[in-house]
Amino acid sequence: MKNLTPKGIALRLSLIVAFAVTILVFLSEYFSESIHFLSLFLVFSSSLIISYFGFLIAIEEFIYKKIKLIYRTIHNLKLKKDDALAEFSLGKDIISQVSDEVIDWDKKNQLEIERLKDMESYRREFVGNVSHELKTPIFNIQGYLLTLLEGGLYDEKINVDYLERANKSVDRMIALIEDLDIISKLESGILEMNLKKINIIDLTKEVVSSLELKAQEKKINITIQNTLNKPVWVLADAEKISQVLVNLMVNSIKYGKEGGETKIKFYDMDENILIEVADNGQGIEEKHHKRLFERFYRTDRGRARDSGGTGLGLAIVKHIIEAHHQTINLRSTVDVGSTFSFTLKKAKQ
Repeated sequence: MKNLTPKGIALRLSLIVAFAVTILVFLSEYFSESIHFLSLFLVFSSSLIISYFGFLIAIEEFIYKKIKLIYRTIHNLKLKKDDALAEFSLGKDIISQVSDEVIDWDKKNQLEIERLKDMESYRREFVGNVSHELKTPIFNIQGYLLTLLEGGLYDEKINVDYLERANKSVDRMIALIEDLDIISKLESGILEMNLKKINIIDLTKEVVSSLELKAQEKKINITIQNTLNKPVWVLADAEKISQVLVNLMVNSIKYGKEGGETKIKFYDMDENILIEVADNGQGIEEKHHKRLFERFYRTDRGRARDSGGTGLGLAIVKHIIEAHHQTINLRSTVDVGSTFSFTLKKAKQ
């Protein structure tokens, strides 16, 4: 009884009706003492066929009316009867099918609700972070300008100094807005990758050269270890990958130990080249690893902000690597160091 189909239900009901009608006819003929078995057979057959199709049509109409209501809810559709007939067969267990559909719809809705909740939480956190990041330089600029307007402009001891500080705050705001613009374009696909065959070793050397003075300030030695002992050609956007290398190396310098080192290594991974940027700095606690590539996420908010970063560097790195259809990973141990590794597709020689 559990998995009866409409046809099965119609057949059972029609058998009951046919037997009942046949018995009534049999009794009437029995009492009239003129029993004709052929007539009984014809009565049984005709009753069975007529009642079967009658019940089948009634069940069909009833079930599809209910199915239409359900599907208008779960699929936001207005199914015609023919659509329902195409979707379901009367020879199948329709109720179980619809039940499975409803359960599946409910699961999808629950997942969608959770996703929307996560997005809403992320949106609130993002808006709060942007407001906080912009508020600091804006208040700084306002303070410096008010001081100058109230007479500080004529004080040679502070006028130039305050203007320079205000200019640094403006530069920080510009950097923040530019980074947000880059992420927005990467996410929307507006900023397309200009993929070309480049020598990643030469590109890395250029980046290292540009960061030499910054590294010297903390006495950090940056070395390139080309274990492949040959030019390494990859298919990538040179400008964007240069930005990736800059962000990763700046991080290694910023959070590295004074007198430490940063190593860039390259490994052949068949179809891809693996690039590693490793340092022996303070390391990152494991609890931060999953969220480290999120916008504005900082392991040490106060210290990171004082260092002048926008909090978007690693988020940009992740988006650029994913725009190349590649991945980036992190290995890090506190007081031992961190290693960021990403892949790039090999270019044909």
